[in-house]
Amino acid sequence: MASATRRNNETSLDECQSSSKMPRNAKSHIAALILARGGSKGIPLKNIKMLAGVPLIGWVLRAAVDSGMFDSVWVSTDHDKIEEVAKAWGAQVHRRSPKVSRDFSSSVETIQEFLEHHKEVDIVCHFQATSPCLHPFHVKEALEKITVHGYDSVFAVVRRHQFRWKEVKKGSGEKTVPFNLEPAKRPRRQDWPGELCENGSFYFAKKEIIEKEGHLQGGKLTYYEMLPEYSVDIDVDIDWPVAEQRVLRYGYFGKDTPEVVRLMFCNISGCLTDGKIFMSVSGEAMVSVNTRDTTGLRMLQEEQVEVILLTTEKDPIDPALLQKLEDRMMCKVEKVGQEPLNDLQSIVEKKKLEWKDVAFMGFDQADVKCLNLAGLSAVPGDAPAVAKKAAKYICHCAGGSGAVRDFTEHILLQKQMAKSQREHDRIDRHNF
Repeated sequence: MASATRRNNETSLDECQSSSKMPRNAKSHIAALILARGGSKGIPLKNIKMLAGVPLIGWVLRAAVDSGMFDSVWVSTDHDKIEEVAKAWGAQVHRRSPKVSRDFSSSVETIQEFLEHHKEVDIVCHFQATSPCLHPFHVKEALEKITVHGYDSVFAVVRRHQFRWKEVKKGSGEKTVPFNLEPAKRPRRQDWPGELCENGSFYFAKKEIIEKEGHLQGGKLTYYEMLPEYSVDIDVDIDWPVAEQRVLRYGYFGKDTPEVVRLMFCNISGCLTDGKIFMSVSGEAMVSVNTRDTTGLRMLQEEQVEVILLTTEKDPIDPALLQKLEDRMMCKVEKVGQEPLNDLQSIVEKKKLEWKDVAFMGFDQADVKCLNLAGLSAVPGDAPAVAKKAAKYICHCAGGSGAVRDFTEHILLQKQMAKSQREHDRIDRHNF
């Protein structure tokens, strides 16, 4: 029965992609808009805090962009770092004024300012950055209520089965009364349809509603019901660790299944170490390796991911020291030339793998080609800009200080996502 309800209430992503194109008025411009102020009081820069390996705002942007329903996708912000992340996830940026960046500025004021600067927009689809379980099919079905069915505005709701009671002041002696319940006729959950409550995921409205009525829920108004598992609001609903588990199970991971890595290449200098060489009085060379990083590599090995450490011909690390590192880490050390790709390509082919099956952790310009090719790639947080631009993931930590552990956890997270995606696909096929 639950699967039947799911199919009635929500359409799968495959169905959305295979259905006919949405009828579009040639003169209408539909814009997605996410408001992301930098001055969050609860969690600093919450909108770009990493959630399950993705900036919080990235989850919503990915769903909006992949829906293919918008003429433009925007983030309104007052913060340089948020602007950088927004552009990386495919959005244009509207720099909001200080007037609408204050603690007490309303969403409507901010959207009205956006419309003043972007007069080409006819329909605004306002998404909350704090709702990371949004999927493209939610976007499509809700927007069609305006573009196809003639409504002026639509907002997201979720069905709740909660009995509400009047609040009374402590010590007042006043008795409480129910708002939506007759205690003598208390229904069973299955006999009560519940109530529809806003879940905050999105609010869509035509421009004239926002400009003339001063809000996003006017004119011919309707709602779009989302299932509870997709109704996640980090502001009020759950804390960060629980949110990550919900996203792993119900989040939208993109059009492609997350990569499952079978082989990892990791540079020693700059990644596993900080690049420093220590010399003893006797002339013996030493390097420092963080135990967090070595533990991370062992975690990968336990998950049947082969790890190969890389060193270069110009690397000053003594061969005897490399042998000790190889023995301690229980993984092979390979020496590569000035163009690492020339040496690594043969290894990938010999193992009958493709680069999508490979994770690569590099540090400098010589690694750019491999960073671009690998299914998953990363650089430490202190890597040069040229390497950061090529990497798919930038670690929080510097080389030799936990960056490898950071990337290994990201790899394992992608594996969890891939498993979750397969389970989603299996359920969809079963329901269909």
